[in-house]
Amino acid sequence: MRTRWRCWIAPVRMRRPARTREGGDHMGLNIRRVITGHDASLKAVVVDDATMAATISRPGQEVCVVWASDCVPADNLDPADGATRSTEARIANGASFRIVRYDAGCSGRMHRTQTLDYGLVVAGAIVLELDDGVEVALAAGDVLVQRGTIHRWSNRGDEACTVAFVLIDALPIVFEDGAAAV
Repeated sequence: MRTRWRCWIAPVRMRRPARTREGGDHMGLNIRRVITGHDASLKAVVVDDATMAATISRPGQEVCVVWASDCVPADNLDPADGATRSTEARIANGASFRIVRYDAGCSGRMHRTQTLDYGLVVAGAIVLELDDGVEVALAAGDVLVQRGTIHRWSNRGDEACTVAFVLIDALPIVFEDGAAAV
């Protein structure tokens, strides 16, 4: 018997201008973030429901670090706001969740992170380029598992592309001669 699954992906809210948690106006990537937690009796509660602006901006690219944990497994009773932790791509022994918006015509640099990345294209289309010249076109709804390879993201379309990523710390890639990949 074949099971059919239905999947619905909530659209990323792209509002201009939007009110940030700090109360100012911001043009660009704005993400509504709802955080749940526990009260003193361990009853489920909504801890935060606010719009977050981009936390990292580069030419043609905006990044909103939604949450980061400095340990895996995460401590779900830690009261700290995960968005206030490191914005580095790799958090030693940790993980992060980020939304990245690539403007039309944006092409990043070749890079490698010492992470296992899960990516979901939420809107638009983007090309994944690997260091051996292989290119893979990804569109809204496509997913990617990035395992520490050298790569670049290129938006060759005429509209912005939004990708949601979860980055988890990973063991270093080690070559046959014992050297670690950078």
